[in-house]
Amino acid sequence: MSFQPILTGGGLAGWRFLTRSLTDQTAVFAAQPQLQRDIQYFQDRIAKIETPAQLVGDYRLLGVALGAFGLSDDISSRAFIERLLQEGATAPEALANKLSDSRYKALAAAFGFDQPVSRVAEPGFAEEIADRYQAQNFEIAVGAQNDDLRMALYAQRQLSEVVSAAGSEDAKWYRIMGEAPLRRVIEAALGLPASFGQIDLDQQLGVFKTRFAAQFSQDGLAALAETELRDQLIDRYLLTQQAAAVRQISAGAVALTLLQSNARG
Repeated sequence: MSFQPILTGGGLAGWRFLTRSLTDQTAVFAAQPQLQRDIQYFQDRIAKIETPAQLVGDYRLLGVALGAFGLSDDISSRAFIERLLQEGATAPEALANKLSDSRYKALAAAFGFDQPVSRVAEPGFAEEIADRYQAQNFEIAVGAQNDDLRMALYAQRQLSEVVSAAGSEDAKWYRIMGEAPLRRVIEAALGLPASFGQIDLDQQLGVFKTRFAAQFSQDGLAALAETELRDQLIDRYLLTQQAAAVRQISAGAVALTLLQSNARG
């Protein structure tokens, strides 16, 4: 796809411009011929798919299915994806429930091949997957120029889905912790170091909940259903990224000065 989003830079200023122009830019992106062909192909054929084997056997269908969940890199892992879809996400022992990356569970649950009747023939299913595929690809296009803005777009879209889903508060936190892009945004917004992920999982959960409550004056994730709080969290993420970039530039300038001084000496 040849589309290149118009960005004015990164950080908060770049984010403000992107969000103001998002409706127009996504409309232009949606009109890309290749994107339209891929989506039309999926919509025309997905309702006829009866088994995971049929889905993974169609490269173009599989590409849209995986791309909708940010899993395009698994396009060659057909046996793995077939097993994942076959087992679904309902049974505790299913493969999707054993993987740390919650995107696999979302994929398996969305298609529902473990149910008596899969979801692929349901009204609106093809459109739902197509919308996800388009959003993911737009974010990839943004990320080619600025990865922080890509993460912000992803968080804006995905957090709403996570907090509105069924399940306990802890289950939603574990989903965030298992979804690398969301985890990256939340960790940065809460001021947690990269090494934080090395501690015990239950300890991580406690720290996430405590930090979130303290910094946003909220007892639970349900508050993120409100656009205003999601915006605050994303702003904080972008500010931390800006600060880290400034520190990196400053450190580089100091190192260059020292090298130049040593060269003259």
